[in-house]
Amino acid sequence: MRVKKHWKKISLDHRESLKAVVLQAFQQETEHTVRHSLSQLSAVMVKHETPDRWPALFTLLNQSTKSNNPTDRQVGLLLLSKVVESNPEPFKPHYRQLLQLFGTVLQDLDNPTAMYYCILTLTAMTAYTGTEEMNLMRSLIPRLIIALKHLIKADQGQASDAMEVFDELMESEVSIIVPHIAEIVHFCLEVRTDADTTLTDSLRVKALSCIAFLIRLKSKTVLKQKLLNPILQTVFPVLSAAPPPGEEDPEDEENGDEGDTDNESPKHFAAQVIDTMALHMPPEKLFQQLMPLTQVCLASENPYERKAGLMCMAVLAEGCADHIRTKLLSSMLQTVCQSLSDNNQVVRSAGLFALGQFSEHLQPEVSKYCAELMPLLLGYMSALNQAKIGHITKAFYALENFMENLGSEIEPYLPTLMETMLSALSNAENLKLKELAVSAIGAIANAAKEKLVPYFPPVIESLKGFLTDTRDEMRALQTQALDTLSVLARTIGKDVFSPLAAECVQLGLNLTNAIDDPDLRRCTYSLFSAVSTVSPDCLSPHLTAITTIMLLSLKTRWRGFPLSFSILTSVLSPFPRFSVENAYIDEKEDACDALGEIAFNTGFFPSAMQKLLGVVLPSFLEAVRGERERQVVMGVLEAMNGVLKACQGEALQSPGRLQEISQAIRDTVCQDGGGDEADDDEQQAEYDAMLQEFAGEGIPLLASAVPADTFQPHLNELLPLIMNKAKSSCTVADRSFSVGTLGEILQSLVSVSGGRACAGKLSNRLLPVLVAGVRDSDNEVRNNSVFGLGALAQAAGPLVAQDYPMMLSLFSNLLSKEQDRRVIDNLCAALCRMIMSHMEGVPLEQVLSAFSCMGFYA
Repeated sequence: MRVKKHWKKISLDHRESLKAVVLQAFQQETEHTVRHSLSQLSAVMVKHETPDRWPALFTLLNQSTKSNNPTDRQVGLLLLSKVVESNPEPFKPHYRQLLQLFGTVLQDLDNPTAMYYCILTLTAMTAYTGTEEMNLMRSLIPRLIIALKHLIKADQGQASDAMEVFDELMESEVSIIVPHIAEIVHFCLEVRTDADTTLTDSLRVKALSCIAFLIRLKSKTVLKQKLLNPILQTVFPVLSAAPPPGEEDPEDEENGDEGDTDNESPKHFAAQVIDTMALHMPPEKLFQQLMPLTQVCLASENPYERKAGLMCMAVLAEGCADHIRTKLLSSMLQTVCQSLSDNNQVVRSAGLFALGQFSEHLQPEVSKYCAELMPLLLGYMSALNQAKIGHITKAFYALENFMENLGSEIEPYLPTLMETMLSALSNAENLKLKELAVSAIGAIANAAKEKLVPYFPPVIESLKGFLTDTRDEMRALQTQALDTLSVLARTIGKDVFSPLAAECVQLGLNLTNAIDDPDLRRCTYSLFSAVSTVSPDCLSPHLTAITTIMLLSLKTRWRGFPLSFSILTSVLSPFPRFSVENAYIDEKEDACDALGEIAFNTGFFPSAMQKLLGVVLPSFLEAVRGERERQVVMGVLEAMNGVLKACQGEALQSPGRLQEISQAIRDTVCQDGGGDEADDDEQQAEYDAMLQEFAGEGIPLLASAVPADTFQPHLNELLPLIMNKAKSSCTVADRSFSVGTLGEILQSLVSVSGGRACAGKLSNRLLPVLVAGVRDSDNEVRNNSVFGLGALAQAAGPLVAQDYPMMLSLFSNLLSKEQDRRVIDNLCAALCRMIMSHMEGVPLEQVLSAFSCMGFYA
């Protein structure tokens, strides 16, 4: 610790003396734990004293690692692993020599400890290797696999640690392992096999995690080398395995933490493998081999095999959403519904989880089954006090996800739902059940909005009671109550909530003053933010107190990627020095978000706005350009879209900002989703479409933020990329994205200076694309295309008057055969836009007559 903290205070003579003493002790010591500590001390010194200034260290490493004595080699490699891990870069000139040494050590199969330290050193070096070391590293992979097999037999704990080398290779230099993907997969499948029951869960988890990582990075190679079937044949037995007698799977345990995300069982990671396949493989190819195995599980007498089939369907919902929505939703939903009446609760719980996943990821199509699903879910709710709380938690998960997307269709079920929830709030003894009911009320509010007003008084009274109870056991319930209160502030209506706004702010301040809990503080920040949208004046007397609390949440340095936290650089400039590194990441993130919204709604920090944007937006753009993880990029794009939506033209005042954001969107929409060597025409995974959709959402936001003349040069570059995805050969997701984005762009032009002239210039290019979309076989594509034509008529007005007859004829033909209510609704809206923009171009009597004949009322 003294060396770590005070190296510069140690005199040069003492430093040299210490270096000599450490190496001498290391050579003489025979006790492993002491040697280990000496190697750690050496590693700390190497951080300060680069290897080239410690030649005796190199001499010792050379002698020991090449010694004929196996123990000496172990000791030398222990020291090598610690010093390289401590400071890898200064050793870079010696990498080739080290890799040659590793080639020898990895063949020393009778010395597993030496192989272990060799692999740890290789792991530490990987991120710093250059092209000159690639071939040498590539040649080590077969030896590495053999060494790991022997290490598993000798020490499974060390083998589990050593397998991290694959993660590092894939993360840093995936090209090294590409020629050996089949070997690595087969090795991992061998590790996972049930033949040797003595293998630890940690090892099995590492193997499954490695397979998932490979699929994420090189899904096309996995398919090309025909590895999908072997992986599935190995993963399914893990997914369907029954727990040991007398035990349950973690997610089925009654006393397990329902919010626990650290379930690291092999079964959990087996599900992750299938989830990763769904996100990164073409659905048709995946389903062809996956569904037969799933069907066998679903038809089994074994409840854990039936559970496995349902879990498999559940994790497919996100990555294969488009494929399921368009081809399999009805049959898969029927299977899930049948499972809810299974005689085994393990199966019913899995069915509820699957229904929750479907409700979350398969909208809006899944909401069409409201009449079938809501009675089933309400049936579960009617027995709240009788069922196990773990099972009820899954029922609430399914119910919340389904309700939140119902919108006005929730109205017939509102009395029953609210009677059930209010009863749970008043009568239930179980605090977890109250917490679930409070959360469900938030979901109901998101759907019902002002229709919840009759139930508002008893809900508020219950929430206020929870928020004033100071018992420690109330903490989780209070946190959820704050979340739901925030939802109510945004949904119930300004007139209803405003009278309570001041009291809610005071409740939040009282809680943050009385209780030191990051989750609770996080939710109070969301509440303050929500109140600022309906009654900003209520916050004014408390702004200093509120912002001080939020800034204190950001007091220590964060170890992660500084996205939204970068705003501290500017916001905190008048304040004492802050560092940004603390375990309470969620609290910090919500504090940043709330600060931004409160500042926007109340006018607080007005002078800091441009400084904030000047730090946040460049951070976002850097992440979009440089981040490899697609989920991270999606999160960044979503955050950037939020900033553009909230700040409009303010976000684009900096010179070059519009160009930079447009280029980032262009690069994201352009990318082919991966660098695999597969044929160009191989279908991309749906995850790539999701990434492009997040990027595409930024285009209409830019269009609405600046005058049309300013944005048109950038729009001209972006439009071909969007329009190319409308071709009939593209996927439904691409076609829907394309025409939907075009419609949003046109709608944005309605409200900006020069928008009409811009829309008129674009009409000749966009009209054929939108007309083709109206004739598409997919409901969603037709719906978006009809919306786009209406937006074009509204934006361009008389400039497209010559196209009105063709558009009216198109709509007439569509109206005569269209069955989808959403398409018909948008058709009516499009006609209204045409009428408002250029009434002379619409024969009103004819149009109204056509609607009357068909039973519609315009």
